Amino acid sequence: MGERIGIMGGTFDPIHIGHLILAEDACRQLDLDKVLFMPAGNPPHKLNRQGRASNEDRVEMVRLAIGDNSHFELSLYEMHEEGYSYTYRTLEAMKAEDKEREIFFILGADSLFDFDGWREPGRIAAACTLVAATRHHVDRTALEETVHFLEDKYGARIVILDTPNIDIASRDIRRWIAAGRSVRYYVPEKVRHYMMVHHLYESLPEDSAEGEI
Repeated sequence: MGERIGIMGGTFDPIHIGHLILAEDACRQLDLDKVLFMPAGNPPHKLNRQGRASNEDRVEMVRLAIGDNSHFELSLYEMHEEGYSYTYRTLEAMKAEDKEREIFFILGADSLFDFDGWREPGRIAAACTLVAATRHHVDRTALEETVHFLEDKYGARIVILDTPNIDIASRDIRRWIAAGRSVRYYVPEKVRHYMMVHHLYESLPEDSAEGEI
């Protein structure tokens, strides 16, 4: 039986406790060997990153956040010269490295509603099991209908996690810092200290990014 790997992708701008709790719950409920935290270089839908943290800062914050967890690992798979990688390419490359490996791609349930519009959704579904975490604002009936649609259209394997509803997003953290509000306990203390020392997000342009977890 192959290794069971979870993947937490995202910009992690910044990483926060919601990411960590979700990854820990996925690891426990799905009996994963490890969870890879995979910061995106410059994702196609977020090309304008004015006022955001640099790639180096985001990677370092992830490193600080997960350093004391033996089954969390930092992966720089999507940090390369092109600046980003489409999800299907990353998953297929990882499968090619080890065909026995089982990959579980962890995402917010909101993302399932947009999944049909992703680049090559069928190839993503073929390469992994989709693992979704719900939030209070997600309509359960609509979610179940979307799950059935994706299962029928792409043969997708989808798991809905039983996880606490930590309904915060990276954009909230950025806005709070820009407004001078404390983010203590919303991010690991080492990450909070790093952001303070490097003055991250203290001056932020109008930020309307959606879909982040």
